[in-house]
Amino acid sequence: MWMYEKRLEHPVKIKNPNPAIAKVIISQLGGPDGELGAATRYLQQRYSMPYAKVKGLLTDIGTEELAHIEMISAILYQLTRNLSICDIKKGGFDTYFVDHTTGVYPQAASGMAFSTATLQVTGDTFTDLYEDLAAEQKARLSYDNILRLVDDPDVRDPIKFLREREIVHFQRFGEANYTNLSKFTRHTG
Repeated sequence: MWMYEKRLEHPVKIKNPNPAIAKVIISQLGGPDGELGAATRYLQQRYSMPYAKVKGLLTDIGTEELAHIEMISAILYQLTRNLSICDIKKGGFDTYFVDHTTGVYPQAASGMAFSTATLQVTGDTFTDLYEDLAAEQKARLSYDNILRLVDDPDVRDPIKFLREREIVHFQRFGEANYTNLSKFTRHTG
């Protein structure tokens, strides 16, 4: 069981709303390599994982990804709060605004709504762990791309934190994969 502390994993305090930046960052909520997909993938993969330690790892990282959803949502909310219609049009946020006003809706930067079609859960230990390794690298790359596009330090700070967590998750999945590969080769080799 985990405890929800009702605070963000890392503070988000954005002073200047900016819908153009929100349009880019929204991919990390509902895009193909975003946090919603990661949380869903890991929390579903845990059910067919035969190794208790890896099942625990999937639960730990999956619930942390839920905390990342909160952070991305807080960033999006703070970037789009109190916008005038002029700000919305100028920031290119008008097409999003038509469907969602300034509500936080999971979609990719391209406008494609979140879909579980971007997830994979096979029930095979190695296939799922390799999927997870790739997912963490793709999320890290998305954060790298956001950092290339965003110069606001209030936005960059939590994005850098999230990027670092993707690296840690990649390392932990790599360790789990290596440990299970060793067990597998001992039993079959």
